[in-house]
Amino acid sequence: MGSSRLLLLDTASLYFRAFFGVPDSIRAPDGRPVNAVRGLLDFIARLVDTYAPTHLACCWDNDWRPAWRVELIPSYKAHRVAEPGQGGVEEMATSASTAGEQAPDNLASQVPMIIDVLAALGLAVVGHDGYEADDVIGTLAATASMPVDVVTGDRDLFQVVDDDRAVRVLYIARGVGKHERVDEAWVRAKYDIPAARYVDFAVLRGDASDGLPGVAGIGAKTAASLINSYGGLGEILAAASQPSTTISPGVRTKLGQAIDYLAVAPAVVAVARDLDLGTSEEQLRLPSAPADPETFARLTESLGLGGSADRVVASLAGLG
Repeated sequence: MGSSRLLLLDTASLYFRAFFGVPDSIRAPDGRPVNAVRGLLDFIARLVDTYAPTHLACCWDNDWRPAWRVELIPSYKAHRVAEPGQGGVEEMATSASTAGEQAPDNLASQVPMIIDVLAALGLAVVGHDGYEADDVIGTLAATASMPVDVVTGDRDLFQVVDDDRAVRVLYIARGVGKHERVDEAWVRAKYDIPAARYVDFAVLRGDASDGLPGVAGIGAKTAASLINSYGGLGEILAAASQPSTTISPGVRTKLGQAIDYLAVAPAVVAVARDLDLGTSEEQLRLPSAPADPETFARLTESLGLGGSADRVVASLAGLG
């Protein structure tokens, strides 16, 4: 695999964090807010400087709340529709087509700018209709021929961690500057489960930030205990149906009451790993300079990108 390394960005996770972390007073010469644009460029520059990837993909939410997931679990991300700008917003994905409906106005207006700036830089933006950025990340991580770092604030992506294939998550929940490197040992220390069982764990425990109800009465410790004793969800349910197992009557009852939910939840939580993205690894190669320098220079001037533009260009050239 040589020294190649692929950096996969959960782009919305980063630009939401930039929007809420960089002062709204950061504006273009004409008064338009550009704090998310500048913050995202600074994040990319820092990550490229730190990890020196040879390849990079800005993974995109063509659909941040796919209808097929909502059909299976109607509560999926429902609170983010009802309360835009509230809980979980740093993880809420927003496509260019839905940004005006799902994001604060001052952020929605910056999404087209972000698209233009990334294109001028020559950074690959990869999405798939009907799917979230998580699914794009899952597919690229599963098919990569090189080590992979996934940058996200979404713990659902812990499911892609794979020490054998050198896939890890750079978890930015506490900030990009304070991100944690999530590998198999990290997941085991945090949740007492193997990373490969994170989907089963999340299904059982639930996740309020995604509107995932979980099994009523089963928390993280019980979920981990079941996984470590029996394996995946199928094995757990098979064991619960056998009187000879040591699963308590109370847990059996809780699992039984949630059987309809358990039948569909794994398909909602598991990221896709086999999408046809129409993108080769060569197309993800990180450029050493802006692909369209004239357009990037014009955007830098019109949007007042200043030092953020300088830093991202320096990082591409390996001068950061």
